[in-house]
Amino acid sequence: MEKDIQIIPLGGVNEIGKNMYVLRYKDEMIVIDSGVMFPDDEMLGIDYVIPDMSFLIENKEKVKAVFLTHGHEDHIGSLPYFLQEIDVPVYGTTLTLGLVRPKLKEFKLSDEKFRQVHIGDRVTEGSFKVEFIRVNHSIPDGAALAIATPAGVIIHSGDFKFDQTPIDGKVTDYHRFADYGNNGVLALLCDSTNANKDGYTPSEREVGESFDSILKNNPNRVLMATFASNIHRIQ
Repeated sequence: MEKDIQIIPLGGVNEIGKNMYVLRYKDEMIVIDSGVMFPDDEMLGIDYVIPDMSFLIENKEKVKAVFLTHGHEDHIGSLPYFLQEIDVPVYGTTLTLGLVRPKLKEFKLSDEKFRQVHIGDRVTEGSFKVEFIRVNHSIPDGAALAIATPAGVIIHSGDFKFDQTPIDGKVTDYHRFADYGNNGVLALLCDSTNANKDGYTPSEREVGESFDSILKNNPNRVLMATFASNIHRIQ
């Protein structure tokens, strides 16, 4: 059909890690995220598991760009392996691209084609028009993607958390999602970790209050560990 579009997951479906989606319209493709998965106990000697990119490498002349939703390893970790084979623009927010740059140095790759964007920016690559929409997550500068295609609008949520009182005060842009919903969406690609559990996740601000209580009332040394990219908790 003239307006058929393909949504091709190369990783991140029914697993935690190596997130990578491909959208294809005719002879044009864009890639969403390029992550790694950390090995399980049976993968002795393995440091990272990356998506099978052979389909993209075989069709590299059709790939227009990569769009990154946020800076977690399971969404950016395999990008150097991708860029070794396919040299295209990479779009991402300030922090996201900042976390990728040291990885490129390890591989002696240039960031010449990095394209820094801000929340609310719209980018056109071929037949795809992509808008970056703010979402909350456990790392700052995360974005959902609204992708306008000839077949209709596809929403990729990125990783998100509906936090009404985020530490940085930058709340998920519910109104923009509602605008797209009112106008019609062809497909929603949505991260679903823990979506089958009842209830909701408390605000990150509550974690900060717990930190304050523990630190103020404890005269001894306090040792804390946190997920490395959870910058708000570190601060």
